[in-house]
Amino acid sequence: MSSPRTEPASAPVTPDHSRGVLRVAIAGLGAVGLRVAHALDEGMPGCALVAVSAHDRVRAAERLAHLRRAVPVVPVEELEALADIVVECAPAALLPTIAEPFLRAGKTVIVLSSGAILSHQNLVELARTHGGQIVVPTGALLGLDAVTAAAEGDIRSVRMITRKPVRGLVGAPYLVEHDIAIDDITEPLRIFDGTPREAAIGFPANLNVAVALALAGIGPDRTRLEIWADPTLTRNTHTIEVDADSASFTMSIANIPTDNPKTGRITALSVISYLRKLTAPLRVGS
Repeated sequence: MSSPRTEPASAPVTPDHSRGVLRVAIAGLGAVGLRVAHALDEGMPGCALVAVSAHDRVRAAERLAHLRRAVPVVPVEELEALADIVVECAPAALLPTIAEPFLRAGKTVIVLSSGAILSHQNLVELARTHGGQIVVPTGALLGLDAVTAAAEGDIRSVRMITRKPVRGLVGAPYLVEHDIAIDDITEPLRIFDGTPREAAIGFPANLNVAVALALAGIGPDRTRLEIWADPTLTRNTHTIEVDADSASFTMSIANIPTDNPKTGRITALSVISYLRKLTAPLRVGS
């Protein structure tokens, strides 16, 4: 049996009917948050950017000054009153602060720090109790639709191998704790072999993708994960092997990083794609 998982389903958001659009807030204005803000500002049928929060509100306001429509930069605690749906692009430690007000109001939270869900399972119960929803977008990983479909049957095993450029892994808590030096390696080095639950603690800024895979399939304790530091790579690469009673399949993706080497460009595009689907007249994919 598969464990409880987040699915790429339509979010039970509460539209502002007076405006005819879903009001979207963004929590965090790094590479992903800024790209999503640009897409919303350029125009997205059925959605409008109404507020942003960021650690440095002055800097955030400067980064948004060129948008066609002025957007207020407010404390994170003020977002829920302004929006129907929030996109969480912040440090993982802020997930409860961002998510809880929206979930209590029966609204939707798009979570990029999916690893933090494992240590805040109360958020899932909060969503269930109040009719809200936590959405984990496909992000940097292709094929989550196939994994969630296979999980309706019996998945026997899921294995993921992640290979990343060295600069995207330097400083990870797991490496510090185990005194693993990778700055000067000259060939690929396997630095982790375990589960997504363990990786979420040891690599909190790197392996949200593995947690998303685990939530879609057989859970964070049965999914197997290897992490390699590879000085020959310039892209974050992920290979997934799934064996189920409905299908066996292997998927690989090589993501181009943003200015932040820990995050792929496709992550923001995945969020934008999800937002477009919310009100699209034709929706492709689960």
